[in-house]
Amino acid sequence: MADIQLSLRATRVEDYLNDKLQTTADLEGLDVLLENVQTQQDLLKQQLLEAEKHLAETTKASEAHRSALLQQARTFKSQQADVDRRLLIVTRSETSDDAIGKFDADIKALQHLDVATGYIELLAQVEDLSAEARRNFKSFPQAALQPYLGLQKLAIALKEAQPAAEDAAPHLVDHVEKTAQHLWKQMKDAFASDFEKVLTKMKWPSKDVSLAGSLEQEWTEGVEKLLELQEPELDVQNDHIKPYEEPLVLLPLEVMIKPLDLRFQYHFSGDRPTNKLDKPEYFLSHIMGLINNYNEFFATYLQPLLRTRFRTSNLSMTSIFIDSTSALITALLPMLRRKVFGVIPQIAKQPQLLSHFIHELMSFDISLRDEWGYDGGSGVEGWRGLTWEVLVKKDWFGRWLEVEKTFALSRYHNIIDPSESFEIDYESVEPSATKPTNAAIRVNDLLETITDRYRPLPSFSQKLRFLIDIQIAIFDLFHSRLVGFLDDYLKDSSSLFSTVQGVSSSGTKQKLPTEGILGLERLIRVYGSAEYLEKKMRDWSDDVFFLELWEELQDRVRANTTSQGQKHRNLAGNMTVEHVADKTSAAVGNEEGGGALFDETAGAYRRLRVRTEGVITDTFVQQIRSALSAYGKINPWSALSSPLSEGDDELHLAISAELDAPVGLLSSYLSFLAKALAQAPLRRIARQVVLAMQAFLWDSVLMPSYHRFSYMGAKQFGRDVRGLWEVVDRFVGAGQGKVGMRRLAEGLVLLELDGGGAAGEGEAGLKLRDVEKRMFKDNESGREVLEALGLEVLSESEARGVLQTRIDLNG
Repeated sequence: MADIQLSLRATRVEDYLNDKLQTTADLEGLDVLLENVQTQQDLLKQQLLEAEKHLAETTKASEAHRSALLQQARTFKSQQADVDRRLLIVTRSETSDDAIGKFDADIKALQHLDVATGYIELLAQVEDLSAEARRNFKSFPQAALQPYLGLQKLAIALKEAQPAAEDAAPHLVDHVEKTAQHLWKQMKDAFASDFEKVLTKMKWPSKDVSLAGSLEQEWTEGVEKLLELQEPELDVQNDHIKPYEEPLVLLPLEVMIKPLDLRFQYHFSGDRPTNKLDKPEYFLSHIMGLINNYNEFFATYLQPLLRTRFRTSNLSMTSIFIDSTSALITALLPMLRRKVFGVIPQIAKQPQLLSHFIHELMSFDISLRDEWGYDGGSGVEGWRGLTWEVLVKKDWFGRWLEVEKTFALSRYHNIIDPSESFEIDYESVEPSATKPTNAAIRVNDLLETITDRYRPLPSFSQKLRFLIDIQIAIFDLFHSRLVGFLDDYLKDSSSLFSTVQGVSSSGTKQKLPTEGILGLERLIRVYGSAEYLEKKMRDWSDDVFFLELWEELQDRVRANTTSQGQKHRNLAGNMTVEHVADKTSAAVGNEEGGGALFDETAGAYRRLRVRTEGVITDTFVQQIRSALSAYGKINPWSALSSPLSEGDDELHLAISAELDAPVGLLSSYLSFLAKALAQAPLRRIARQVVLAMQAFLWDSVLMPSYHRFSYMGAKQFGRDVRGLWEVVDRFVGAGQGKVGMRRLAEGLVLLELDGGGAAGEGEAGLKLRDVEKRMFKDNESGREVLEALGLEVLSESEARGVLQTRIDLNG
């Protein structure tokens, strides 16, 4: 082992020397190297000596600590034996276990004695404070406040300590609270009595009220005593104030409102002329009058006192305690609340009165919030209003919703039942807009009125139920009615049911038209109504009210969604998330955003509009094709032989007689549609009709193998086609006819070629024979000649087909 260590040491020395002495020049620094090594060796020896010294000291301390612990253990054992001996003597027990049990029982008895002593001392303290306050509050009211405040703080402290003590002393807490309440009532009655005497002197609440002389000082002292008496109670409520709780009324105002309350009861109870169930605005306006009449007085005299007393306390941020106007409103609300809650049961079975009452009450709430800035002391959350108390706390919302729904449906049926309700209204919208029916406009007005009804409601659930149960329900009913109209039209126009027999007011049978302008008008009524209400719903979706309602709906759905993505619980009443999504938007609960409240309903109206537009187009196309059928059967094109002289205009030609009926039908239909539809749907329909006419003229007139055209026949056909274009351009817009028949227009360019050149735009000097030779040479040559003529739509084969119809080239 020693040999291995020597070998390792020799190896390390060798490595060290090899590292430091790599060249001959390194030998010159050998003395320095030895000196450094010697220094390091001395340092290591010094560290070793210090380590050995520290180890010796630590060993000595450890030994001393061990000896101390051993001595403590011996001492403890001796003391334990002494305690056991004494317990045996004190408890007269034979064993230490029996002695400990008896000793624990004695300790518990002492603890119970301590608790009982504390109870007695606390009860004595309560009695002393109560007695001191009673002795002073009649002769020295101000001196009585301090012991009362001490008693009140004691009661609050005991109540707050109960949860930590696991409700260990409920009877004590109850006794202290009742003592404090009884004392508070005695002091309040005494202070209020003194304050009422001051109010009598100042002639409150008459118009001649005066605080002249010493009266202002007396009034101020009375207010301050009552406020100081109430302040602990105010502090407690302020810490736990909720928007759905009735706030405390300041005691000075409670006293001052008593004569106003008596006056209110006099006017609005019994059989007084002012007490009418159908006139809630009487007593509501009376309250508003009191606020207007007395606000200035309280702002002048009470406001400085409230600011001085509460500005440094927690109450300084609560409007109903720091603001005299809000305090006045709070004091007036109890008498109004009593009246409102008394009236509601009397009118619950009278729908008209109930609806009017809730509407007036909501208007009153809005006035307090907006005109007077009243927030009920709830700050950010705001005051929910008396309407909320009636509908939610007193649970009258269900009945009111039922009444409003009945009224809304009744008004809806009154709108749609008259025969003239579905007449087209040409005056209520812009001339360039699609014209709705009277019914659509009035239904929209009804729904906007309903929105105004429930817009002020503070409850999200109530708003959502109004939206779905009434507004969307009426939208759905009207949609079903429009769908019924469209389905009736389709049945009437089918081959099986050419007409549907209706019963007139006189009881005779009448037929509903499906053709002509009257038939088209039936479809426009559906289309105009659907488009009008669809646009209104899109506009509503951008309204701030509905945007906020949508955002809150999304927030609630997300909050009700579990981590597994499952949606649970109802959102409003018995409405589930799935039900709400089905009625409003499939985007409900969508994390990606988007969507709006009326997506589903607006989508249904959009689909109806698109479907109706398709029926209008199909009907128009069918009837124009039917009207053109006679024109398609004539074949004078090769027989016409009075060519125009060079420079004559083919517009001097008359339109073929067989085209008079189609032109008349096209003109009357487009004239009606241009008046009834906006530009966009008019152009969509007209484009399909023009394409249908082009297909008919191309297939039935221009391209049949048995039709051949002379030059004059080609000119006549071109004149007829341009006659149709003129009608389209007159009602749809310049150039729309030709644009819609572009293939036929290019075909006419070829068809109307004569020996002197092209009738249309293109390379000058092209003659019919030249065009024919180049067109039939090959496809490349054909394409070049088409480009020279400015023809872009016709293919080579179609162009050759058109040229083959010229009798000049086949004669």
